Amino acid sequence: MLSALRSVFFRFDYKQIIPMIILLLFGVFFVYGIGQQVGGVGAEIYWKRQIQWAVIGLVIWLVLALFDYRKYGVISLFLWPISIALLGIVLKFGVDRFGAKRWFSLFGFSIQPSEIAKLCTIVFLAWLLSRKDIDVNKIKWFFLSILILTVPAFLIFQQPNLSTALTVIICGVSIIFTARLKLKTILIITVLLAILAPIGYSMLRDYHKERIAVFLDASKDPLNAGWNQMQSELAVGSGGLTGKGFMQGTQNNLGYLPQTVSNSDFIFSVIAEETGFIGAMVVVAMYILLMISIFSTALTAQDDFGRYLCAGIGAMFALHSIVNMGMTIRMMPVTGLPLPLVSYGGTFMVTSLMALGMVQSVYSKRIIPEPED
Repeated sequence: MLSALRSVFFRFDYKQIIPMIILLLFGVFFVYGIGQQVGGVGAEIYWKRQIQWAVIGLVIWLVLALFDYRKYGVISLFLWPISIALLGIVLKFGVDRFGAKRWFSLFGFSIQPSEIAKLCTIVFLAWLLSRKDIDVNKIKWFFLSILILTVPAFLIFQQPNLSTALTVIICGVSIIFTARLKLKTILIITVLLAILAPIGYSMLRDYHKERIAVFLDASKDPLNAGWNQMQSELAVGSGGLTGKGFMQGTQNNLGYLPQTVSNSDFIFSVIAEETGFIGAMVVVAMYILLMISIFSTALTAQDDFGRYLCAGIGAMFALHSIVNMGMTIRMMPVTGLPLPLVSYGGTFMVTSLMALGMVQSVYSKRIIPEPED
């Protein structure tokens, strides 16, 4: 029995587990604190829901960590089209919030199909490109890979949800690059993207263009479009070295931060104001450790599928964390990307832990170097 337990624990990557647990605790504590500050119907119990989602996610994480990741690819062959169908259905029958149809309401909980589709797309594309009879440098397979990315991205963009649509594209492109894409092809893609960039900009909605303009110069509209980002920057800066204390942050207490999303999009602003530079750096350090865990697992994966899967998941976590924290200090434009494992939200929390469970499974089957004589 002891030998079996020792074998199981040896298979776990504690470089992933430790930051994962610490970030989950940060999330629960600050979702609780923000709920008490903001008040209103339901705001005070958000932290209880956050715990429920974290527990559900951790159970699924454990199951996926102990399951052989090599089976995930075949499963994704069936789950990916289902996730695409859900994206189509939510556009027709989804709950309308703030002019966007991104959620289903089920038994009192909100489910966001775009997060499910994002993870399914990562797994499916990683599995497809890992097959020995498929070469991404051949035109037909390259364009099939692009199609697999653009279908969910287009449907997500229609919700509208530009930030998640771009995340799907970027995670998929990370997998394609990892799949031994030739330098000549990369250069051609770069030139094409540069040519098509103005067309893509013209397709953006007015509020997307406004966010970009405000990011470049927040003083253009400080009392309207630039308000949230300027107040967020003030919150982060006013925390000083050690912060103002838990639930003592004035920017959120007095309503300067957008209270509808202060527990999700702008939760890092609250953390930085209340725990200061030291607390903010602890959060940053946990994400760095998590990235090291994911990408080092990719390097030691025993096959291409495990390598590509970790590359896509690593890109997802890196993009979410960098963009979310970056927008709070005006280094990135304001987007709706939540902070992984910390921001309030059920579907993203569960799918993030599912993704980490898959990485943990790859780690358990990794190639362990032979010790030198």
